[in-house]
Amino acid sequence: MKDKTIDYMLRTTWLTVQKMYNEEASKFGSTMATGFTLLSIDPEKGTPSTALGPKMGMEATSLSRTLKTMEKKGLITRKPNPNDGRGVIISLTDFGIEKREYSKEKVLLFNEAIKNNISEEKLMHFYEVAEVINDMVCNKKIYNQSDS
Repeated sequence: MKDKTIDYMLRTTWLTVQKMYNEEASKFGSTMATGFTLLSIDPEKGTPSTALGPKMGMEATSLSRTLKTMEKKGLITRKPNPNDGRGVIISLTDFGIEKREYSKEKVLLFNEAIKNNISEEKLMHFYEVAEVINDMVCNKKIYNQSDS
């Protein structure tokens, strides 16, 4: 394991988790992206479409495609944003709220399973390392924009 790079471990671990969530979601005709989107929308007030992409770290075109599919499946509705005439509020339908609860259960089940197999101390170290990586990448502390 020592010869594997940090990015390799991050990438392969995430791809494995993503595959697991997609396999679970496919049993119900859904995808991980849909589940993640359901969890990112405020179930009571809805979420402005402009805030959803950055919140999820998703590109606009991928998010747009996911939202279109979700709307066709009756999971969400789009309403004009009263605070921004150009934007829309994405709201969950009753069906969307039901599927959101299912997605939430699956995420919590995953978290519990991991917590039951890793000590609290190791888990805290994992969170610390992840926060440092996120900070370094987000604040361009690894590659400067002038390096490219």
